[in-house]
Amino acid sequence: MSEDEAASDLASRFRRLIQRHGPMPVSRYMGESNALYYDSRDPLGQAGDFTTAPEISQMFGEMIGLWFADIWTRSAKPDAAYVELGPGRGTLARDALRAMSSQGLRPPVHLVEGSQALREAQGSALGEAQFHDSIATLPEDQPLYLVANEFLDALPIRQLVMTTRGWRERLVALDGEDFVFGAGPNPMDDAVPEELRAQAVGTIIETCPGAAATIEEIARRIDVQGGAALFIDYGYLESRPGETLQAVRAHEKVGVFDAPGEMDLTALVDFGILAQIAARAGLAVDTATQGDWLTAMGLGLRMQALAQRSPERAAELKTAHDRLIGVDAMGALFKVMAITPRHAARGAGFG
Repeated sequence: MSEDEAASDLASRFRRLIQRHGPMPVSRYMGESNALYYDSRDPLGQAGDFTTAPEISQMFGEMIGLWFADIWTRSAKPDAAYVELGPGRGTLARDALRAMSSQGLRPPVHLVEGSQALREAQGSALGEAQFHDSIATLPEDQPLYLVANEFLDALPIRQLVMTTRGWRERLVALDGEDFVFGAGPNPMDDAVPEELRAQAVGTIIETCPGAAATIEEIARRIDVQGGAALFIDYGYLESRPGETLQAVRAHEKVGVFDAPGEMDLTALVDFGILAQIAARAGLAVDTATQGDWLTAMGLGLRMQALAQRSPERAAELKTAHDRLIGVDAMGALFKVMAITPRHAARGAGFG
């Protein structure tokens, strides 16, 4: 079955399920759509649907590698493992590992990746690496240096909507053959933080149970095993209401119901609540915009060094630099969150 046939079959299956059992939660629609989408293709690059920071420039992964190498050096150089969640084509890992190696850090590589298509690309880029279906099977006997770039945004979200009858879960329903949003019958007021309950009718609040569970588990691991984690994604630093669910196909925004299974469904990451979860687990938490963090890490100096070495690439490097840190590009929209043991070395680059 081709990718288009599989996606068309998913839309048909969704329609049958809704007709038989009633509207489905947004989380199920998003989760099953993305599961098919990522399992059936390499979505990255000009021939795909979107481009991530590691594909823009080697400098991005190098800054991450140097961040971990700095923590490793100031932590008495433990026998640690490199872990990446959702490692794309392996580009970030390749660049980060090269930068780490320049500082003497050469950790074993563990990749959490469910897509067979992407595992093949990662294997080609990195050579020897151990693959995991989930974080549950990661090593338990050594510190973890973990990075997740544009991983949390693709995890399924729940949406709650304020109606004239109070808060309800937002569901995916049918209007004829067309998918539409609707509101569930059960009151959900108790699921909304008290400070956010008094909202206008139509207001939407999003939560991501998968992201919360991921942060809880990684915080627990780092608290017990040591190490550090770096999460980079587009999102906001303070919790707020609003709908952010979006779909991208062929580098263009499309409707979230246009082609389930054929497009990338994502939502802004609530770093405010995730930082609270990590802090409650006893971890130290630092946050910044991507632009501020990369600048503090020395992205500009790295750009100059590469341009001096290859003058013919100077314009290309400047374009990539500006795209990564520019306020009107990725610099302000994308955020960086680091979690480390409270009494261990803190990561560089945070004010």
